[in-house]
Amino acid sequence: MLNQQQAAGQYAIRAAYRGGNSRAGRFWRTPLLAAALLAAGHFTPVFAAPPATAAVNTTGLAVTDSTVKVGILHSSTGTMAISETGSIQAEKLAIDQINQAGGVLGRKIDFIQEDGASDWPTFAEKAKKLLVSDKVAAIFGGWTSASRKAMLPVLEQYNGMLYYPTFYEGLEQSPNVIYTGQEATQQIIAGIDWVVKNKHAKTFYLLGSDYIWPRTANKIARHHIEKLGLKVIGEDYYPLGNTQFNSVINKIKLKKPDVIYAIVVGGSNVAFYKQLKAAGIDMTKEKPLLLTISVTEDEIRGIGGENIVGAYASMKYFQSMDNPANKAFVAAFKQRWGNDIVIGDVTQAAYLGPWLWKAAVEKAGSFDIDKVRAASPGIEMKDAPEGYVRIHENHHLWSKTVIGRARADGQYDVIYQTPNLIEPNPFPKD
Repeated sequence: MLNQQQAAGQYAIRAAYRGGNSRAGRFWRTPLLAAALLAAGHFTPVFAAPPATAAVNTTGLAVTDSTVKVGILHSSTGTMAISETGSIQAEKLAIDQINQAGGVLGRKIDFIQEDGASDWPTFAEKAKKLLVSDKVAAIFGGWTSASRKAMLPVLEQYNGMLYYPTFYEGLEQSPNVIYTGQEATQQIIAGIDWVVKNKHAKTFYLLGSDYIWPRTANKIARHHIEKLGLKVIGEDYYPLGNTQFNSVINKIKLKKPDVIYAIVVGGSNVAFYKQLKAAGIDMTKEKPLLLTISVTEDEIRGIGGENIVGAYASMKYFQSMDNPANKAFVAAFKQRWGNDIVIGDVTQAAYLGPWLWKAAVEKAGSFDIDKVRAASPGIEMKDAPEGYVRIHENHHLWSKTVIGRARADGQYDVIYQTPNLIEPNPFPKD
């Protein structure tokens, strides 16, 4: 005989699996709220027997009657660890919550974590291990475009599925990748349009780390700036891990651009922003204004809020966003990883990966990669921390652009958000 809590839990879950429009069904499709109530013991879900393994796993993946294995592949060491640690934490939190809510097709998720070590060939090597030796049903991972590009041939050769969380340059669409971060038209172009319209910017100095994403992103930025009839008056790149920026800072001070457009990545951000401040550039005065697409709250932990206060960032998520789903997400994240933890754009996008994969698997009724791929377009998450998101046929997400301004406490004030979702367009004509 079920008690009242168990009966409520069983009703909610059955309604959700039916895809019904009952109140319980709508509730369960709010995964953050459901996970929070489960953790608090407000009800105990009762699940029907999971479907037979032979029916949901026809391609030899690591799926048993009770578990399914996935991979987590990020840099936990090296210069990119400052950026990727949050993604690891987010994916583990999502997996914990999914398991607490009954898993995927009645199976608990087990993860195998590998370290890409901020080295692109290592990402390829570890991706192959996860797919060939461990036979994982999905990989959640990558940060830099270089790491993604290194993994891509492996994913396509062995037909794996990667959920990639980072904002990136676009110009790519793979059947083996779901891109949960934003591409260029959703971040670069929208951010430049905002700074031109609202800050009357006319001249830009482009600065980035020396690899594919910053160079391609700045190529797109330059094209858009010049299309608007404005000027790029400087452009420089430095190796990942570089800590000497005084020469470029001197050039910036000499040329006096309206905007420093900064795509410095990883640990180099600590040196860059400290040296900007030491050189007398006060970003609160906006002369020049600094607009970045690479510094989230995760990086500010290393930089120090006092060294970047006043800078603007174009993202799709900030920890300070004021909506119920985000408040629940932040509370759960801090409970899991400590009250002093911060959450950035890529961390939130990484959190979406396991939830979107779960939804696609359950829509497909199978862990088979081809079936999950076919089921993915149209998958939506109505209560993502950033707001509503949906998977496009091109495997990117519909999302909004958000502009934030850095505070001394390491958070961003949200000062602008596009009114509508921006359709992802990884291959813009202009």
